[in-house]
Amino acid sequence: MFEIGEYVVCGAKGVCQIKDITHIDISGADQERLYYVLAPVGDSNGTVYVPTDSEKIVMRRTISKEEAEKLIEEMPRIELLWVPDDKQREAKYKEALQTCDYHAWVSIVKTLYKRKKERIAQGKKVTAVDERYMKVAENELYGELSLTLGVPREKMEDYIKERLS
Repeated sequence: MFEIGEYVVCGAKGVCQIKDITHIDISGADQERLYYVLAPVGDSNGTVYVPTDSEKIVMRRTISKEEAEKLIEEMPRIELLWVPDDKQREAKYKEALQTCDYHAWVSIVKTLYKRKKERIAQGKKVTAVDERYMKVAENELYGELSLTLGVPREKMEDYIKERLS
């Protein structure tokens, strides 16, 4: 069980801070169940309620500074998530994002970066699906790394490039 004040990565909500662990009085919610009350980082008005015993929503602690630095070092060796079929590719991206696995986020970002370069070189536009998943994967990855490393979110991409050069 997580503690109040801890930072976690929660499903599709990204990095959140646990504000409370309590029973909630919301219609349709099980009054007997305990819930984490989460505040998404970067969304001062947002609140997310997650049952403490949920098996559907993936939650994990944010990575340590050492793990974040190691991840950046490993990035060149993390494999692409290449799927030729458009529909299957989108399903794979969605599945990878739901795991809350930062290695999967890196795979998506690398794959879509390569795909974007190839499409532009062919005189084609980047697809809306690719843009959407790139944005989500970058937000998840850079949001967590930013918090852990103390680097502003908007400077995260440059920080990674600098570390890898």
